[in-house]
Amino acid sequence: MMVNIKINGINYQVPEGISILDAARSVGIEIPTLCYLRDTNEIGACRICVVEVKGARSLVAACVYPVAEGLEVVTNSTRIFESRRTTLELILSTHNKHCLSCPRSSNCELQKLCVDYGVEDVNVFEGAVNTYPVDNSAVHMYRDDTKCVLCRRCTAVCAKWQGVGVIGPNDRGFATHIGCAFEQELADVTCVSCGQCIVACPTGALCEKDHTQQVWDALQDPKKYVIVQPAPSIRATLGESFGMKPGTDVTGKLAASLRRLGFDKVFDTDLAADMTIVEEAHEFVGRVTNGGVLPMITSCSPGWIKYCEHYFPDQLEHLSSCKSPMQMFGATAKTWYAQKMGIDPKDLVVVAVMPCTAKKFEIQRDDQAAAGVPDVDIAITTRELARMIDKAGLRFADLPDEDFDDPMGESTGAGVIFGATGGVMEAALRTAAEWVGGKPLEQVEFSEVRGTEGIKEAAYQVGDLTVKVAVVSGLANAKKVMEKVRAGTADYHFIEIMACPGGCVNGGGQPLQPASVRNFTDLKALRAKVLYDADVGKPLRKSHENPSLLKIYEEFFGEFGSHKAHEVLHTSYVKRPRF
Repeated sequence: MMVNIKINGINYQVPEGISILDAARSVGIEIPTLCYLRDTNEIGACRICVVEVKGARSLVAACVYPVAEGLEVVTNSTRIFESRRTTLELILSTHNKHCLSCPRSSNCELQKLCVDYGVEDVNVFEGAVNTYPVDNSAVHMYRDDTKCVLCRRCTAVCAKWQGVGVIGPNDRGFATHIGCAFEQELADVTCVSCGQCIVACPTGALCEKDHTQQVWDALQDPKKYVIVQPAPSIRATLGESFGMKPGTDVTGKLAASLRRLGFDKVFDTDLAADMTIVEEAHEFVGRVTNGGVLPMITSCSPGWIKYCEHYFPDQLEHLSSCKSPMQMFGATAKTWYAQKMGIDPKDLVVVAVMPCTAKKFEIQRDDQAAAGVPDVDIAITTRELARMIDKAGLRFADLPDEDFDDPMGESTGAGVIFGATGGVMEAALRTAAEWVGGKPLEQVEFSEVRGTEGIKEAAYQVGDLTVKVAVVSGLANAKKVMEKVRAGTADYHFIEIMACPGGCVNGGGQPLQPASVRNFTDLKALRAKVLYDADVGKPLRKSHENPSLLKIYEEFFGEFGSHKAHEVLHTSYVKRPRF
């Protein structure tokens, strides 16, 4: 039902019950926010979005105030501007203002608001200021509460979307701050390193640990042979760091930028995604035909793996034993490639560019050292790579499009779609269905497992077997499905689980987008479309048809799922304490 309202003296018709924020935006008026995240943190707490409503004695929060017939709203009065300015001055009165050295400088929502509202005198309100130690305990990130604005976006994401809830508001009143229960450090709680809190944070209070100096040091070391592998989703997101629209494919410029940074070889994790598929499909077919543990669950997402080890340690036998594509690539590089090139694995440095902060945790896991040294030496995020490109003075948008190096740069369409939720399942089905059915698969799209919904289910007839599958993203959704698995009521053969909502394209290491973009743009869908479009454009779309992959198996691993492959490409898991 449509209602008649008036905004800034102009009449409009808008749907009844939507918020003033949405109503204003639908007619071309942007109202600023700070704490608001759609479907996540809708609490009207920060008071940045306040507007005047006729008949209301005080200003109201546009993000939570519903429209009704005859509503009259003003969004741009002096009273409103002064209120927002005062709110910003109060926030700054206790805020760490070392902006020049902050990683979020020029990409900070608080900083932009201060510029927009002319907040120059940062000492308007003087008095007591709380100080907090920086929590550096976690391997993937740090927390600096002196830069926190108490918007609670991080806590909402951690609790609602990830179902982990290891951070929240401690104490009350002026002493309120974000922390873990009983003031524990992040390393001592069941944080799964997903980094979703980082991409939700509007300031520099939460940031990934920067490991770019390690990369620079390796590149400058003449004794080291340094290779790099970007994950499938990086090509769909890196452009955003350089002002390109979400949904821009920058595959060629990604390869060109990495080459100009000085890497000895620029390879592609997509090859290892294909490798993961053939190993995972072989394992799945083996479980189905030999009475193995079902449902089998994917093991590509390190945030999900750590979550399972903490929250469902009794269900680890359901996990595929396959390493993630990143780790498979590193393991193959330090065994087959090192042997082929005559390089001592100790002198081969593998750098991974990942959408995921949990990869920083994964490279330190046990049973991830096939050549006696870590499979992957350094894992950096998309954001860290963007900082390296900036520091090197590369004009990213002006770079030519180049290809990845051979032989570990060739991939199929199946490897590319790994970065989207449902992509691993679809890629695995393309191979498993052909192997089980015993004939070439003509229709390679499995559209039922595509899309950004948190839980998707489908069933496919493969030969004489009806394969029932589920695709899950976001750990709160994973909990729902895993409770069914634990109870024995999950009627599935195969489950894909990714820690981050929407999959790797929405990972905790991806480019930061302000709430003004996140609230009104489906980033997950735009980024995923890049990968599916790339898949269609590939001459080969089934992992087991990748000629470079087949050559590696012919020269080194032998058969898919061979003993050698298990030694190098598979891993194990550990039960971790819940508290």
